Amino acid sequence: MSDELWRWSAGQTARSIRDGEVSAVEVVTASLARLAETNPATNAFGEIAQDALDKAKEADASLARGEKVGQLHGVPTAFKLNTDVAGLPTPDGVADYLGNIAQETAPVLSNLLASGSIMVGRTNCPPFSTRWTTESEHFGVTRNPWDPTVTPGGSSGGAAAAVATGVVGIAHGNDIGGSIRYPAAVCGVVGIRPTVGRIPHWQAPPGTGIPLCVQQFAVEGALARNIADLRLAFQVMQGADPRDPLAVPVGHLVPPAAEGPVRVALVTDPGSHQLAGPGSAETDHAVRTAGGWLADAGYEVEEVELPVFGEAATLWWQLTLSEFKTAGLVSEVNRVGDAGIRAFFDLMYAVSDDVFGEISFADYLAGHNRRALLRRQVSEFMDRYPIVVVPNSGEPAFALGDDVKSVGRTRELMTRQWPNMAVPVLDLPGLGIPVTPTTGAPLGVQLIGRAFEEESLFRAGEAIENRSGITTPIDPKRLGCSKD
Repeated sequence: MSDELWRWSAGQTARSIRDGEVSAVEVVTASLARLAETNPATNAFGEIAQDALDKAKEADASLARGEKVGQLHGVPTAFKLNTDVAGLPTPDGVADYLGNIAQETAPVLSNLLASGSIMVGRTNCPPFSTRWTTESEHFGVTRNPWDPTVTPGGSSGGAAAAVATGVVGIAHGNDIGGSIRYPAAVCGVVGIRPTVGRIPHWQAPPGTGIPLCVQQFAVEGALARNIADLRLAFQVMQGADPRDPLAVPVGHLVPPAAEGPVRVALVTDPGSHQLAGPGSAETDHAVRTAGGWLADAGYEVEEVELPVFGEAATLWWQLTLSEFKTAGLVSEVNRVGDAGIRAFFDLMYAVSDDVFGEISFADYLAGHNRRALLRRQVSEFMDRYPIVVVPNSGEPAFALGDDVKSVGRTRELMTRQWPNMAVPVLDLPGLGIPVTPTTGAPLGVQLIGRAFEEESLFRAGEAIENRSGITTPIDPKRLGCSKD
């Protein structure tokens, strides 16, 4: 039996450990064996925890003593290589940062460890966690387990691949511009980007602060193989932490189920904007398919135009690229970044210069003022439509290397990723979920909810999950060596 334990959901694993049906050592051993089996094909992990089995033995001993345990006691989990774990390096995909040893464990990971979960390894991300693919010269190329020729998403591509292949049932991720939602859907799993403040976040060198756009747009979240496990991860990750002054002590707030049908807006066209526009026929079909399933489940579904989403996506680029340059990230990329990330930044800024020109401080402030108005407009809209369904991206998972192919292709990708960029600007929770199977990577959608109403997304996600027929774990398709 133990050789199949990696197929179990995180919830089933946690219950079975608590009930004494299986030991934490057996579960962690199965997880590590699956990691060893699949990582040569996916390269999802950049680091394997050397103390995982010792932690599993401690977990079993605490149960034997009759101690009170957390919701994920003994359950294998994966943490992302851009987030601090005390005593370990935080390279963020950059070889020169391997000497950056964390002094403390980040709040979100502290919560996961307090729940009793056991870190079996840390998952790959691109340098500086700023590409929609997970590639670096030092850590190698992470492959999509459904189709090794296309992106697994980024920057949490390693986390998505680890979950999809069954190494773990739950993986930690973070999201500033789609880094949870996009990898989840293209790898056939689910991922939650919560409202800012719902899960504590602090990621900065000791004695320094966090840039404004990172404070306002970046969140911690989770990826899982099903909604039930995603909800469980969300529960243990959330809560206030004194290290994050923006964290909101909402506890396990669950909004009551609505009386009568919940209205859902389908949006495939964000209007014509500088960096947002209509997607492909395949991605539009995924949105309408998800809408049909929600209608079957009793939701009141309507397709609408919502150009404010396109404007919000364009505003993401104006604000963040301006701040990245001012805060010194561009110079740091040029100093220690590999060829891929330097090329990506050069192409992004070539697009930005063409679209926005020189962004002044007055332009930057005006952008934040405009953001406030866009948030109000969407808040008023979502008073009528509590859930909005948009594409996961405006095109299927792109071929590896496409994001650094040319200025034109980079601009096309920046435009097609409008669903990933709009949500942070509007400070709303988003759920990435696969919908349509293909011969390659799945096509998915994003469910967008009102602030702090993540549970409404889980409920809608379950209705889609029950109909999509896309299940994991899967055995990864192989294409030579994953670190080429």
